[in-house]
Amino acid sequence: MPAVNLLGQPYAGKSLIASAQQSINLYAEVNDKTAPVPITYYQFPGCEQQAAPLTPGINRCLYRTSIGTVYSVVGPTVYLVQSNGNMVFVGSIPDRASIVYMADNGLAVVLVDGSSMGWAIDMATNAFGQIIDPSFYGADQVRFLDTFFVFNRPDTNQFYISLSMVDFALLTAGTSFDPLDIAAKSGSADPIVAILVIQKNLWLIGELTTEPWIGTGAADFYFQQIQGTFINHGCIAPYSAATTDVIGFWLMQDLQGKNIIIRTKGYDVEEVSTPYLVSQFNTYETTSDAIGMMLQTEDHAFYILAFPTANITWAMELTTGYWFQLAKWNLDTGEFDRYRANGVAFGFGFNLISDYSTGKIYKLNPSLATDGGDNMRFVRRFIHMVGPEFQRVIYKNASANIEPGTSLKPVGSEDDNDEPIIFLRWSDDRGRNFNTPIGQSLGRQSEFLTDPQWNRLGMARDRVFELSWSGPVITALNGAFVEAQPLRT
Repeated sequence: MPAVNLLGQPYAGKSLIASAQQSINLYAEVNDKTAPVPITYYQFPGCEQQAAPLTPGINRCLYRTSIGTVYSVVGPTVYLVQSNGNMVFVGSIPDRASIVYMADNGLAVVLVDGSSMGWAIDMATNAFGQIIDPSFYGADQVRFLDTFFVFNRPDTNQFYISLSMVDFALLTAGTSFDPLDIAAKSGSADPIVAILVIQKNLWLIGELTTEPWIGTGAADFYFQQIQGTFINHGCIAPYSAATTDVIGFWLMQDLQGKNIIIRTKGYDVEEVSTPYLVSQFNTYETTSDAIGMMLQTEDHAFYILAFPTANITWAMELTTGYWFQLAKWNLDTGEFDRYRANGVAFGFGFNLISDYSTGKIYKLNPSLATDGGDNMRFVRRFIHMVGPEFQRVIYKNASANIEPGTSLKPVGSEDDNDEPIIFLRWSDDRGRNFNTPIGQSLGRQSEFLTDPQWNRLGMARDRVFELSWSGPVITALNGAFVEAQPLRT
């Protein structure tokens, strides 16, 4: 039977007749030339609980320090997260709806929440206190670069810095800032809403424009704008800005429009979103609350963008540039909800994620296909299969090209309900409506020759197949085999 490989970008064309491909909780990996298929899709790792706050609440921050300790903010409470799963009370801040940002210099951790207030933690003792210097103006975000804490001044095009290598005592004694250590984004008056540090450069991201600055050690102000660099794209969602290695990402806004995802390229930017994604973003009630996160699992890195109000999460695998949806299956509604992560950090040797609704912390585990104990659901929708000259095609047989026999349930298990099942359904109206899914066995433990097949599948001019399955099985999908012939030859 001819192979149907998993080619092309899911969520590419904004119209279903251009592309109906879909991928949920599955990311692409490009194979070696000797592999039987060019691309294989793997399951995004499951997760298991690592820690729980004393009082459940909305997670506002998860941060790993330069010395390996981990802090979390749940509602109004700041916690030290310990490797054994304990969350120890550190201090309290006002319970606002905003995300909290942290940065540290090896001596102190600084916290800001978008208000005029700020706080510090002594990294040696976990003492907690408020920053009271009159030259501290609050900030939406804080970064650390070249021994200085860097802050934006909320609702202005200004940013300012602390004194070099300030400690907890200075921050809470009111002697940690020089009132002259402040500057303005000079190319445009739009307010600074986000700051990124990329290769020891400060990227000052405004609502409409962006400027890269660099530390020069000048006597009047340590940082100076890099000559010849000015970007006519700003940011609509301050929390969407995130960086890994030498690349930064954010959700764009400028004088011409909004809701395009861009990444840095040298001292310029380029789009990484697709027409479909931008079209979807423009239907959301709001995109200004989007939260960007960077995560690496095994040898794959991801930019994750959660939209809390829209209740959806998107992720891009950085090597392929392919997008997929990260989601949690809601048993009550029978629909997908946004992925649970509100923040990510690499701590204690694990990828940690913080649950947006409870404040619990989970660790990713590639050997799990469960999300906090609940089975994850995986979906891959295929390319359009169009008959020659748009003739009807008879579909005799379809077979999933997937890795079977990975169930933890052995052959002969008494509970037949534990048998892993893979479902096939299809659309004959170009991806708008699908039939009732039909299930076949994915094989119990070690049944590696299981071949999920479906026969006598009717006929269509333009068909879109979809495969779906649930954990707890760890498997990989190469595509499908489909036997078909034109109605007339």
